[in-house]
Amino acid sequence: MDEKYDVIVLGTGLKECILSGLMSSVEEKKVLHLDRNSYYGGESASLNLDQLFQRFDPETKADPSLGLSKKYSVDLCPKFLLACGNLVKILLKTKVTNYLEFRSVSGSYVFNKKAKKLCKVPATPKEALTSSLLTLLQIPKYRKFIQFVGVYDKADKKTHKGNDIEKMTVRELYAKFGLGDDAISFTGHAVALYRNDDYLENDAMELITRCQLYANSVARYGQSPYIYPKWGLGGLPEGFSRRSAVHGGVYMLNSDEKKILLKKFIIMMKDTLLAYKLVVKLLLVIY
Repeated sequence: MDEKYDVIVLGTGLKECILSGLMSSVEEKKVLHLDRNSYYGGESASLNLDQLFQRFDPETKADPSLGLSKKYSVDLCPKFLLACGNLVKILLKTKVTNYLEFRSVSGSYVFNKKAKKLCKVPATPKEALTSSLLTLLQIPKYRKFIQFVGVYDKADKKTHKGNDIEKMTVRELYAKFGLGDDAISFTGHAVALYRNDDYLENDAMELITRCQLYANSVARYGQSPYIYPKWGLGGLPEGFSRRSAVHGGVYMLNSDEKKILLKKFIIMMKDTLLAYKLVVKLLLVIY
């Protein structure tokens, strides 16, 4: 701790590791990164079995019958990554993918309330048109809808087919193609990934953009729109940490420092707004 650093980052969550990785490589700052935990990731960590018990029930040991601890990788904040999503673009642009290994997710499922069963979310146009999430009467209408959305280009009026999308809501766009409740529910929640139905009053262009992102993500690897780090989402912050280390960043886990003085400035990760502003600033440098 006798060394002098330009930046000290507290915590190894995703945004903190993005900061340290970019500060080291783009800004060429001398970075010290501290975490009171024994693992990387903070709230987005992926824990083995021993770490999981230590975090939530430190007085209890894992049952040996569960197998080796290292065979487990439990995400504290599980989520899929769209193959053409912004986060993946950042990983590619910053070359953090050099330190990570990904797998394509073979399938995802949603619960069909009417059928009262789990149904596979279609990963291809063919699957979409044969999915039990759509009724037989809706399939031809839905085919026209996805064909329209797939080729729509704001700058090319030929693709508009007479529709003024910028003046339409999502609800009005659905009505234009005669989509029923099943098709609407499927599109909104399984494809566009909205969490509730409030989006129906949003601009139709927003829905089209989301559907195109889903379709492009499917096309990227041909099996599924989703990819996932082989060893869990905790690999994302660890990847940025490795990028920082390659450029001279210093990491210290199990470090419970209460107060740290910097020569130039202190980044306190509890100030989330400041952290994100710095991330945006550094990403603008990259792009």
